[in-house]
Amino acid sequence: MNLIVTCPRNFEEETKNEIKNILNEIGDKTPEITITDLSGILSVKTSIGYDSIIRKIKQILDDEPWSVRYSLRIIPIQGTSTTDIDAIVSEMKKLTGVIQDHESFKIVVEKRNSDISSKEIITEIAKDLKNKVSLENPDWVLLVEIFGNKSGVSVVREDSIISVQKIKRSLSE
Repeated sequence: MNLIVTCPRNFEEETKNEIKNILNEIGDKTPEITITDLSGILSVKTSIGYDSIIRKIKQILDDEPWSVRYSLRIIPIQGTSTTDIDAIVSEMKKLTGVIQDHESFKIVVEKRNSDISSKEIITEIAKDLKNKVSLENPDWVLLVEIFGNKSGVSVVREDSIISVQKIKRSLSE
């Protein structure tokens, strides 16, 4: 999986078709889009880099905001692991090399169907980073997405995580 797409509950099939059409437009004719066991969540495996997907979706929202009706959030995933603190931290360490010494970060943990400690995950990831933490305006977001016994991690710029509603709201201002 290299993308997570959230949608309103019971609109997973419509969201799947919407994402499939967007990816088809960009050039991936055979993405693997899975409706997960968790209501309102789809996982996507595509051959297109997340930067291209994010750019395209933002362009679509700018040109034709009404054409994205079901997708709520599009979240890039750069690595996956089991839902185990050591495995998550190990996967995250592979990605944190992009953060320069002068740049700040924040860690976001989103849990679904898991009672693993968010605080413990954050502590373990942060202990190896010497950079400044900025919860308001970080240069990088270290994202941990937990889905039961499977987890996804990313180190991305904040604008790489799309909230369709926020973008549509900003367009109407």
